[in-house]
Amino acid sequence: MKVKVISRSTDEFTRERSQDLQRVFRNFDPNLRSQEKAVEYVRALNAAKLDKIFARPFIGAMDGHIDAVSCMAKNPSHLKGIFSGSMDGDIRLWDLASRRTVCQFPGHQGAVRGLTVSTDGRVLVSCGTDSTVRLWNVPVSSIMESDDSSNNSAKPLAVYVWKNAFWAVDHQWDGDLFATAGAQVDIWDHNRSQPVNSFEWGKDTAISVRFNPGEPNILATSASDRSITIFDLRLASPARKIIMRTKTNSIAWNPMEPMNFTAANEDCNCYSYDSRKLDEARCVHKDHVSAVMDIDYSPTGREFVTGSYDRTVRIFQYNGGHSREVYHTKRMQRVFCVKFSCDASYVISGSDDTNLRLWKAKASEQLGVLLPRERKKHEYLEAVKNRYKHLPEVKRIVRHRHLPRAIYKAASLRRIMSEAERKKEERRRAHSAPGSIPKEALRKRRIIEEVE
Repeated sequence: MKVKVISRSTDEFTRERSQDLQRVFRNFDPNLRSQEKAVEYVRALNAAKLDKIFARPFIGAMDGHIDAVSCMAKNPSHLKGIFSGSMDGDIRLWDLASRRTVCQFPGHQGAVRGLTVSTDGRVLVSCGTDSTVRLWNVPVSSIMESDDSSNNSAKPLAVYVWKNAFWAVDHQWDGDLFATAGAQVDIWDHNRSQPVNSFEWGKDTAISVRFNPGEPNILATSASDRSITIFDLRLASPARKIIMRTKTNSIAWNPMEPMNFTAANEDCNCYSYDSRKLDEARCVHKDHVSAVMDIDYSPTGREFVTGSYDRTVRIFQYNGGHSREVYHTKRMQRVFCVKFSCDASYVISGSDDTNLRLWKAKASEQLGVLLPRERKKHEYLEAVKNRYKHLPEVKRIVRHRHLPRAIYKAASLRRIMSEAERKKEERRRAHSAPGSIPKEALRKRRIIEEVE
């Protein structure tokens, strides 16, 4: 005869110390918990509400400039340092942790239009409307840590004077070359006082330039003739070009999918393209109500941040049509430049009111060190919220954002106008010969032509 004996080891349920948690034994049989989905739904609802309660995205403002902040640059080898340039020619290095100026780089006689840092993080390149390119030594980490920043001003390593004003600059992700945008696109070497190469396609001014993160010899530029051009340094002439209906102010490559880039456009939208297939956009990102001035991808490649003339900063998913987050303050004016921090935790914006502002990338994220139990709890609530995000009540709470009245009114006006345009087109199509007015997707509508 077989006898089953219930045996229980005391080691399994006895605490070693009085501070230890009591062990809880759970039976995960779904028949024992008929209300499990209802309980999880309530948890998802509460998590969504708590996210709203704890949403405090604004961390602080960094003031010191005396004119509008026109450009910013991250240091790839130093996590908490960021460079900013202003319209009066002032360049500053900020320590994000203490939110103070670490070093100043005086020298430009006009507006600083572009800043970029070399791959090794040792050289800062700046350019501006005074037709000069200046190379600076980036201060070592010991200066970043010191408390005395009163007389830290750097002298340029080199000053290269050229024939025309510059509008943007960008450094290769892997290499010694950097590119400037102006009357034409010039390729420079650190040790040469004149460009090693120049590209020109038409007579219009190039206003932004970005090197590809995966292929160091490819770069994209946008120009004032509403064009976006792809250049290859190994070729003698530009590779491809598309002309849109409105001007593109800035371009950002996706660091995780280096064949894709997103363009910040004057028509309030951002357009994501595949550089191999430029005849249509992969995705149109809408929500801004005025021109999008700058754009920057998160190092994860899953989202990007945009700054707009409508005085807001928005964060989009890389494949999302609408923003997941919008940041604004009463004092923040037109946003000219935005950057994601190198660890994807923070967003920095520079605006017309001379301030840089530091924001959390996730508005309700808890700052500081999290205990393992806290982190598990946050992950669980995030998973539950994600599981029930399609249900109306959870969706409504997660999507809702308070907007300034001017932006709310402008957004509703844009909706009315686009709806009226859609109805007009439908009526015109209904009263025309079949097939005479073809349907055109929004992804293709804003592109006039592609030039090879």
